[in-house]
Amino acid sequence: MRVLIVGCGYVGLPLGKELARQGHAVFGLRRSALAEAELKSAGIMPLHADITQPETLAQLPCDFDWVVNCTASGGGGADDYRKIYLEGNSNLISWLAGSPLKKFIYTSSTSVYGQNDGSFVNEKSPVAPDAETSKVLAETEKLLLAAVAERKFPAVILRVAGIYGPGRGHWFKQFLRGDARIEGNGARWLNMIHRDDLIGVIIAALRDAKPGENFNAADSEPVEQRNFFEWLSAELKLPMPPTVPADAEVWRKRGVTNKRVSNAKLRAELKYTFQFPDFRAGYAAEIARLKQDGGLDF
Repeated sequence: MRVLIVGCGYVGLPLGKELARQGHAVFGLRRSALAEAELKSAGIMPLHADITQPETLAQLPCDFDWVVNCTASGGGGADDYRKIYLEGNSNLISWLAGSPLKKFIYTSSTSVYGQNDGSFVNEKSPVAPDAETSKVLAETEKLLLAAVAERKFPAVILRVAGIYGPGRGHWFKQFLRGDARIEGNGARWLNMIHRDDLIGVIIAALRDAKPGENFNAADSEPVEQRNFFEWLSAELKLPMPPTVPADAEVWRKRGVTNKRVSNAKLRAELKYTFQFPDFRAGYAAEIARLKQDGGLDF
């Protein structure tokens, strides 16, 4: 297959490397040529364009069988999200209109679920987020599903939980720095997925997912915040983080939610088997890697 990876960063670069290893012709789209050597060394042919500027896309070939859009916002606000996700995907849909495209994967987020009662959510659960950024992601999903219905655009949506892995992991890094805090009673649920599993899920979706479907890309065990830190504390023999009051208004502004994301559909329909089915397996591997590399000196 001729594969285009849009956004060759933390996920896209190793995804492209794995697809190239499997024998696919892989192209990587980035805004600049800064990482061109890194892409080439991974077996990825570099392309340069900005998906927020359709005129730059028009200059490129669009004869791809598979396209994966895993572009990241870089932590911007709602305006940045709208430009990168909503407008960017709209531009990609238009650009790929005349291509032989068989599958388009878009990495959305589990933040589109706004539930705050600790309940389980699956792909049929209501999508009604409070955060403005998450509202843009939900709007982007609607855009893609409309393209499926109206243009037979072969989009599949992956709602991705918090990604961790080598060099990445928000709560883990805070814990190592001594900056972590347990909010309230620590009962808020965290949902995660290891980067290597996300790559595996994307490849499974490219092969087997039907256009118009969406899947929760999360591991098999949501964990309460306190239990996560208790495990880290015991594993690393470090003190537990202090407790701070839970501030509902701050949570609302940050788009913080409290729900347990089910991956049952992903496992049943795509037959994906997780390398790291829970946070313990994934972070045990990361801790071992850091110790081997000298990143943990205690």
